[in-house]
Amino acid sequence: MGPVVGAQQVAERFAELYGAEPEGVWAAPGRVNLIGEHTDYNDGFVMPFALPHRAIAAVSRRTDGVLRLHSADVEGGVKELRLDDLAPQGDDEWTAYPAGVVWALREAGHGVTGADVHLSSTVPTGAGLSSSAALEVVIALALNDLYELGLPGWKLARLCQRAENVYVGAPTGIMDQTASACCEQGHALFLDTRDLSQRQIPFDLAAEGLRLLVVDTRVKHAHSGGEYGKRRAGCEKGAALLGVDALRDVPYAELDAALARLGDEEEVVRLVRHVVTEDHRVERVVDLLRAGETRAIGPVLTEGHASLRDDFRISCPELDLVVDTALAGGALGARMTGGGFGGSAIVLAEAAEVDTLTKAVEEAFAVAGFTAPRVFEAVPSPGAGRLV
Repeated sequence: MGPVVGAQQVAERFAELYGAEPEGVWAAPGRVNLIGEHTDYNDGFVMPFALPHRAIAAVSRRTDGVLRLHSADVEGGVKELRLDDLAPQGDDEWTAYPAGVVWALREAGHGVTGADVHLSSTVPTGAGLSSSAALEVVIALALNDLYELGLPGWKLARLCQRAENVYVGAPTGIMDQTASACCEQGHALFLDTRDLSQRQIPFDLAAEGLRLLVVDTRVKHAHSGGEYGKRRAGCEKGAALLGVDALRDVPYAELDAALARLGDEEEVVRLVRHVVTEDHRVERVVDLLRAGETRAIGPVLTEGHASLRDDFRISCPELDLVVDTALAGGALGARMTGGGFGGSAIVLAEAAEVDTLTKAVEEAFAVAGFTAPRVFEAVPSPGAGRLV
């Protein structure tokens, strides 16, 4: 679905629902994280890029303190909420994401007085591709434009993260929202999650005869589940035991000495080792891409998978099967991406190998008796913007 068609359909449906044309239509993408997993809440480095899959929102202002929400992707009619009634963790439906953004904007002192919203998204849900961040960012951007708030992308991302952490109650880091708001076409975003400084790193796979496949295993992961929180707490414990503000402050060159100081805290040792080596992997990938050595990032991606599987222990049989099958079939590199326990894996491959690898993964899933995966190409795409 091209952007114009998507925007037009969403605008027409808005007019049917609310009896008037929208004031505008905006889009915000999902993302794939190339490298840098579970580093963002440790003040570390991440490297996402935006997908062509997007949440699209048609929006108009209201002046009566009412928020009306409708989604083309969820059964049911228009949901009407009063802005004065919005309260953290009072909503366990999809509406918590857009409502949380409105709440966060108002909490920060921005005079949002209501809105009519119609949403439609092509970002796969539950696949670890940040469908929720796309939803948050598209609402934040629309309200930023309509209410002339003048907030830059990184600030909108911060407010969206607050909406997800406090209002929805999911303890996510800042990466997903920043990627959706700030990525650029043909680039990956090298983001320092401590100071939010960004560098756009050229990542034009097609020009080099390469492809990056996303394999959605169809295994759902739920972020607010206890396992994510447990690992986050374990990382914080590791930082406290080592006397640093965050694991980002443990130098890679001093990792062995740091792990020795943790003694018999076996679980904490594993978590710390993953975060410190993963930050180092992000820096290696940046250096390789800047040197034009795109193929050489493959083994670094694969190392990242081993670390997530063995040290962080958040992989699953389906994700491991994608990685093992792809590598056996000649892929340059592969790893799980996203929060873990399901979701998606990425595979870096020569363009000529894509069909063979896709078939191999699909056949391996069939033999294992797993649900058929969904395989698509990830093209580094633009971040959020106004369409109409």
